[in-house]
Amino acid sequence: MKFSEIVERLSASIVSHSLTIAPHHDPEILGVAAIDHATPGTISYADGHKFGSQIDTTDASVLILPPDAKLQAKADDRGIPWIATRQPRLMFAQAIALFYQPFKPAPAIHSTAVIDPSARIGKEVAIGAHVVIQSETQIGDGVVIHPNVVIYPGAVVGDRTVLHANCVIHERSQIGADCVIHAGAVIGSEGFGFVPTREGWLKMEQSGYTVLEDGVEVGCNSNVDRPSVGETRIGRNTKLDNLVQIGHGVKVGEACAFASGCGIAGGTTIGNRVILAGQVGVANNAKMGDGSVASAKAGVHKDVPAGMTVSGYPAVEHKVYLKASAMYSRLYDMYQAIRQMQKQLGIEAIGLKDKK
Repeated sequence: MKFSEIVERLSASIVSHSLTIAPHHDPEILGVAAIDHATPGTISYADGHKFGSQIDTTDASVLILPPDAKLQAKADDRGIPWIATRQPRLMFAQAIALFYQPFKPAPAIHSTAVIDPSARIGKEVAIGAHVVIQSETQIGDGVVIHPNVVIYPGAVVGDRTVLHANCVIHERSQIGADCVIHAGAVIGSEGFGFVPTREGWLKMEQSGYTVLEDGVEVGCNSNVDRPSVGETRIGRNTKLDNLVQIGHGVKVGEACAFASGCGIAGGTTIGNRVILAGQVGVANNAKMGDGSVASAKAGVHKDVPAGMTVSGYPAVEHKVYLKASAMYSRLYDMYQAIRQMQKQLGIEAIGLKDKK
């Protein structure tokens, strides 16, 4: 694919951006690569000055750059054609899609699939080997169901959704259009609902629903549980990484992103555009406002206002956490200083021993 063709196709998809193009020549592009591993015939990107030295050494044939005169001059000095946009990483993601598309089987139903006669199957659906689709289910048009998927009774799967191998969709779960459920994920499993009694734990049946709105993506081996009553809901275009646990009755807003290892306890409410970094835990019934962020391994035990970033365990506002972290590294020196003052004042240290 010629550079000029790539520019034409990318320009059509990023109509809101002002583009600057310095072609020099029109090389043939065969693929995409990271800037430090690029080879001749590939297109790569630089997202800021931290990539400046790599522009001096990269073998990429084309670069996607920000509107930065210094970076563009570096590419010009090496005779590398470039295209500039305010969001180079976004354009690079769209460039990848020009050269790679995920595997998608042709529409067909494998002979080993077991499909209940009451199930309604849409048009152009691909159903792989050993899939089980139980009664009263609804499968939309263009759905792809990879091998060994099990769909329980009454579940709904929207148009063009992809269910990867070995995922499980429990009864009455509702999955919207254009969703992706990765291998081993479980949607609509029983929430962790037990009532303590003198004899032990009484199981509370989980009769509620799990709803995934359009464009939701659920990573490998992640779970979204159903509640005892009501619903667990994941908002439109939200993305869950691998190994994420969403408890019963949780409400997650639109366009959120949860990294691997997050655990969201039951009854939690998460606003729109919330970001949870790796291994964040959110306690029962806590609320996180729109646009809030929890950094890696934060433990959120109380409500987080909209737009706030929190860190630490228990989580506090990020700027407070940074100050506390700086103090923590100086605790031993502070302790030694206090000991010295106590000696000078003739005050006996209580409960403090200097361990060498």
